[in-house]
Amino acid sequence: MTDLYARHKSVLPDWLALYYEDPLEITHGEGRHVWDAEGNKYLDFFGGILTTMTAHALPEVTKAVSEQAGRILHSSTLYLNRPMVELAERIAQLSGIPGARVFFTTSGTEANDTALLLATTYRQSNTVLAMRNSYHGRSFSAVGITGNRGWSPTSLSPLQTLYVHGGVRTRGPYASLSDDDFIAACVDDLRDLLGHTRPPAALIAEPIQGVGGFTSGPDGLYAAFRDVLAEHGILWIADEVQTGWGRTGDNFWGWQAHGQSGPPDMLTFAKGIGNGSSIGGVVARAEIMNCLDSNSISTFGGTQITMAAGLANLSYLLEHDLQGNARRVGGLLIERLRAVAAQVPHVREVRGRGLMLGIELVKPGTDEADPDAASAVLEATRADGLLIGKGGGHSTSALRIAPPLSLTVAEAEEGATILERALRSLTQ
Repeated sequence: MTDLYARHKSVLPDWLALYYEDPLEITHGEGRHVWDAEGNKYLDFFGGILTTMTAHALPEVTKAVSEQAGRILHSSTLYLNRPMVELAERIAQLSGIPGARVFFTTSGTEANDTALLLATTYRQSNTVLAMRNSYHGRSFSAVGITGNRGWSPTSLSPLQTLYVHGGVRTRGPYASLSDDDFIAACVDDLRDLLGHTRPPAALIAEPIQGVGGFTSGPDGLYAAFRDVLAEHGILWIADEVQTGWGRTGDNFWGWQAHGQSGPPDMLTFAKGIGNGSSIGGVVARAEIMNCLDSNSISTFGGTQITMAAGLANLSYLLEHDLQGNARRVGGLLIERLRAVAAQVPHVREVRGRGLMLGIELVKPGTDEADPDAASAVLEATRADGLLIGKGGGHSTSALRIAPPLSLTVAEAEEGATILERALRSLTQ
């Protein structure tokens, strides 16, 4: 046990998760690579939980942060803040929500918490619809709507949560249906559910479930849900904390794969926009955002130093078409991994889109999750110079692959080769 690990265990909570039997201290990074305290170099396929969106130590971002730090770091929302207004203008325009207003927070958890406050106040209801296998954050209210038992430490909640089918295409009672029939069955289930309860405030849903193992329903599912919700005045909140900013390749926002009924009433964002700086937020129609009848502030949400990082990072992403890169390189990567998976009996499914890919591991010949296999692959890839993540609703048995969106074809091939060796080692 390293000295730092011993100090960690003596002063931090036991429930604070760490990867690896011998936990890793990352000291610096550049591009798509990071280094540990012992000087080992790794190709980073997880980006600090999908947060290093463009690249480590991106010069444009570090320059913007340095220049802003030389002026002022922080003033709170009690004063006009030019970088906050500028980033809000750009996000409002990109959101697709008409008349959008933007509120900045410091994390995705806080963003979802704020969205729940707005929805329940606007609708005068404390009932919320959420998806099975979902994850929405660490706060009391966000844990209360999380549909993943492994990340929900209490059943206590300020909200009444009702869980809806559809977040996992290949498991559950509708898995054997065609995509159209799957959507129809989920819609029927939603209609039936709404017939047994007072009208909820909102449905909150990740277009692709992140902690749940990068699972999703068929394209068009949430458009079909939206039609039903609209009949009851129920709001749709798209949790874009992991799917936003072009990561899925095909679309800038995950909701756009379900956009037949128009944009959501609210979307939440965080992680990648700051490229490591603490930025989260909510975008909502003006009448929803403005429904609160008391004063409020955000001490650290929208602070100048993080807004400078977000502006520079978003500009780089758009100017270099990193969404297009995610589509192209991600498409090559998923086909490469599917070819490998076809020869490894532990792999149940390779799924995802863009640079948000999941590999679900099971005990060979069964559908039983195999978290030990996932842990073994995590250790093997680390030993071979690659960092990946894991997740999943049926134990932690899905590998999560989410590199910075500037990943090159050569780096994708390098990572796939390391993953192939680790996966093949499961059968030895």
